Amino acid sequence: MKIKGISAGPLGTNCYIVYDDRNAVIIDPGGDAEKIKLFIEREQIKPHAILLTHAHFDHIGAVELLRTHFKINVYLHENEMDWLTDPMLNGSKLFLEEPIVIQKADHLLKPGELRISGFNFEVVHTPGHSPGSVSIIAHDASYIIGGDVLFHHGIGRTDLPGGDMQQLITSIHKEFYSLDDNYIVYPGHGAETSIGEEKKNNPFVKQ
Repeated sequence: MKIKGISAGPLGTNCYIVYDDRNAVIIDPGGDAEKIKLFIEREQIKPHAILLTHAHFDHIGAVELLRTHFKINVYLHENEMDWLTDPMLNGSKLFLEEPIVIQKADHLLKPGELRISGFNFEVVHTPGHSPGSVSIIAHDASYIIGGDVLFHHGIGRTDLPGGDMQQLITSIHKEFYSLDDNYIVYPGHGAETSIGEEKKNNPFVKQ
């Protein structure tokens, strides 16, 4: 299993492509659909799903183009199932010139085991930044794709609709800091980090 990070969309959101020699899963395509398509076509891999850690505008900008082009389904937590069709909820009406309104997700992204075309993940609900925020763990490769929950020496903002600082801190302690120190954290923005590094040096959430 390999992972490719692509900076995409108006805020340089980290879109991640998890892939092997033939298949792939796209996580948080925030924009720049052509850039994402180019990588997939160059690697000659077939995407099977789009997984969304949450539905803020900077994580969903390329969803519809990629869903249509590759004919694949979109997965999102039930707490944000209305966000893709509502530009006020996804924030695009407030932050972008053109609001984002796209079709609802095809499937609920539920906590627990998720298997897609040979890829095995654990999905955990990590609210705080947003009510339907989830994080995606690959235990066999020791990493977590955490959306806007935990950053390198930082945490996600909680001043947007549905944000809650105490929930965010609880999510980090429960679902991130319970992992082994060697797990890599792939965040929604910025550089990757590790669980051990954040336990020691994150100024917002200590172990």
